[in-house]
Amino acid sequence: MRFLPLLWRYPAITITVLVFVGVLVLHASGTADLGRWIATGYVAVFVAWTLVGMVRDVLRGHVGLDILAVVAMVATLAVGEYIASIIIVLMLSGGEALEDFAGRRAKRDLSALLDRSPRIAHVLVHPETTESDDVRDVPVDQVSVDDVLLVRPSEIVPVDGTLLTATGTFDESSLTGESMPVTREAGGEVLSGAINGTRAVRIQAVRTSADSQYQQIVALVHEAEASHAPVVRLADRFAIPFTAVSLVLAGAAWAISGESARFAEVLVLATPCPLLIAAPVAFLGGLSRAAKAGVIMKGGAVLEQIARVRSAAFDKTGTLTQGRPELVDVRPTNGFDADELLQLAASAEQYSTHVLAEGIRRAAEQRGLPLHSAEEAREEATNGVVARIGGRVVVVGKPAYVSSHAPDTVRATLDVSQAAAYVCVDGRFAGVLVLADHPRPEAGSVVSWLRGNSVERIVMLTGDVGPTAESVAHQVGISEVHAELLPPEKVRLAAELHPRPVMMVGDGVNDAPVLAAADIGIAMGAKGATAAGDAADVVILVDSLAKVVDALSIGRHTLRVALTAIWIGIGLSVGLMVVAMTGVIPAVAGALVQELVDLATILYALRALSGPTSSLPPTTVRPLREGARESSG
Repeated sequence: MRFLPLLWRYPAITITVLVFVGVLVLHASGTADLGRWIATGYVAVFVAWTLVGMVRDVLRGHVGLDILAVVAMVATLAVGEYIASIIIVLMLSGGEALEDFAGRRAKRDLSALLDRSPRIAHVLVHPETTESDDVRDVPVDQVSVDDVLLVRPSEIVPVDGTLLTATGTFDESSLTGESMPVTREAGGEVLSGAINGTRAVRIQAVRTSADSQYQQIVALVHEAEASHAPVVRLADRFAIPFTAVSLVLAGAAWAISGESARFAEVLVLATPCPLLIAAPVAFLGGLSRAAKAGVIMKGGAVLEQIARVRSAAFDKTGTLTQGRPELVDVRPTNGFDADELLQLAASAEQYSTHVLAEGIRRAAEQRGLPLHSAEEAREEATNGVVARIGGRVVVVGKPAYVSSHAPDTVRATLDVSQAAAYVCVDGRFAGVLVLADHPRPEAGSVVSWLRGNSVERIVMLTGDVGPTAESVAHQVGISEVHAELLPPEKVRLAAELHPRPVMMVGDGVNDAPVLAAADIGIAMGAKGATAAGDAADVVILVDSLAKVVDALSIGRHTLRVALTAIWIGIGLSVGLMVVAMTGVIPAVAGALVQELVDLATILYALRALSGPTSSLPPTTVRPLREGARESSG
């Protein structure tokens, strides 16, 4: 009984098997003519149905790879090998089932992400209570920001939230690929999709379900599953030459032997399955393996493109650096004191998305300085923010931008790896806030790996001023630096980079245009930069630049496996066809051998699920330069 669903799922296979068994019975009982007519009629219907599908493919601009199978079926019928013709039909109809099986195996980790999507949330009716049974279960998409939720042991966190319980332990392997549980303290962010540990915790929702990390990942996975572009391109690339070679070999065998049966015996060994099934399976396996490693790629086309990357461009802040600048000095001037300067700047920076703004706000909160609301505020992307606070106009940003509002602005002297936010109030220069953002410890190793693995050109594209950009670039091993860039300038430089393809790695809203413009855009998405993630082709779910190396390694391995599977299938088919030209392989035996070739190529394609992992050299950050530097926010 358990096989009945399979019979209904693949009716073409079921009918073909029944016809095949019936023809064999008729052949054995001495009524071979009846069996021949039944086989001929069934195969003719199948050929007509296949031709209709081929015409549709051609109208869509794709070469019909089933032409070889159609010619082989017609040829075997013409020479009386009707059993071989039914075996070919069984091969083609069974291809769907084989593709489903291999596809499910290849994308098991992608499917696991979708299957684990949270559906129910436990909302605390009275958030101030500690009673775990005072809850209301609601669909996860009905959770509102600021709702307090109870997450029981071993449950999936339904939405992104802030931990209210003193401590909590969470398994984030489905999000980041890291197997070790992580411990969060009260006030720390807990991401949806993480699995709670052994004790119940309370969290306060900071995002709705649609905006939470896990739902963003699910959306990316759906997008990845819907893409099959490289498979079509690979199939088209090999289809016409392989078809031509197969027909030439079959025709030559007929011409040399003078036997029309030889044409059919050769052609039944021409298998399109390495192109139709093996290549798609390899790409699905690569996407699945990448997802398990914490790297979401938006389709197989991305895998093929990233495998061929020859140039790499990096943003600085939050990409090559840790992206969490800390305030190290407050330098007021013109009669302002340190707390007043910091309070005004932090109040204005409430309306900025720049990474330095977060560090300034955090420093003000740590010093107990309340932030004031602005009557009006606007941000000039990559330059700074202007806000009217308590009737005073506060400008925070780059030195050139602040100088346009306060001509008496004086550039600060900074140490290496320091950045500065300049502040003016009512047209007077008020001082400088100095922050430090150090390079990521893995950045130097990543750059070194890329340089040693066929990435010929590595550059930094940043909006920061030259000296700070050059300092960070020197520490991580990048020699080509383009600094003080606006977003359109980043896009232009990325478009002009050679050799192609070009990979751009960045984070934050300001990087979205250049990520979209590059051949391959990679977003450091661990901190929830939604705009950058939407624009990028690859989203890294772990706050580690080392995942860029994983992405390239998986892409290259996947493309290598897909091409090798194709060549294995083509090589075996051509070799067997050459042998069949001598007449030693009967048509029925050839059709069965073809099935083994198909199986071999598909099993090889599943190697994309595994493979060598990239090994970075020991973490290296070059020594800091000595001397004074200037920078900006």
